[in-house]
Amino acid sequence: MHRMRLLYRGAALSIMFFSMLVLSCGFQIPSDMVLVPAGSFLMGTDEVQLETVAEEAGIAKPWVLDAAPARRVFLPSFLINRHEVTNGDYFRFVEAKGFPVLPYWPASRPRPDQERLPVFYVNWQEADAYCRWLGRRLPTEAEWEKTARGPDGWIYPWGYFFDYRRANVGGLYSGPMPVGSFPRGQSPYGAYDMIGNVWEWTADWYRSYPGASYASADFGETYRVARGNSWAGLGHFSPNVLEEVKAGEARATYRLYFPPNIALEDVGFRCAALLP
Repeated sequence: MHRMRLLYRGAALSIMFFSMLVLSCGFQIPSDMVLVPAGSFLMGTDEVQLETVAEEAGIAKPWVLDAAPARRVFLPSFLINRHEVTNGDYFRFVEAKGFPVLPYWPASRPRPDQERLPVFYVNWQEADAYCRWLGRRLPTEAEWEKTARGPDGWIYPWGYFFDYRRANVGGLYSGPMPVGSFPRGQSPYGAYDMIGNVWEWTADWYRSYPGASYASADFGETYRVARGNSWAGLGHFSPNVLEEVKAGEARATYRLYFPPNIALEDVGFRCAALLP
């Protein structure tokens, strides 16, 4: 626990110092975004032990094989949304650009109690268009994973061990919660709900990692990757297996993928941008 506090403190000081440098250059970081400084981080995983659990539970999608091998990746500084895009945010885009009203909005707009909930039923093209409307873009897989894991290769945004109280995953609640409802689950850079609430579209196609031995017929330019798990239930498992499934799919390395033209009840997004 003491080591974890020191790691958080070190990351916070590093970000604070870099933010001061950025501000001294005359650039103001948008209030709805966090800064992720330039540097390398550990992307992917070399773990293998969870595959037996997945197979025994009847889960075809591998937990770790398509996220291997682990490697160091360098990224320049970038900005990423502090929170997932909300219904209130997205409604302003729909009004401005004439995009389709979402099916769960009564009277063609979100109710007041829906405005702070993450938006969903948005396909990849719509999410991409929203980010571009703001002069931003969807984050790459690498940017998303670095934001979630920090520079030290944490398994979850809060550290190395799963804690269901820090994220809205696995049917804990009956739907998404207002963004920022889990402050103890924020990432080292201050981004909320990187795990849980809704899956998040990324910019990337579902492809193999460099040096991977695992091959999938789904690799290529057919599916876009989503990250971060969601509120939705995970099926009927024994209590012990259910906890394993929750912990496995909540890992920041876990990759899911969908056709870019599909919209689902637990898939949303957040935006990113490079520093000017």
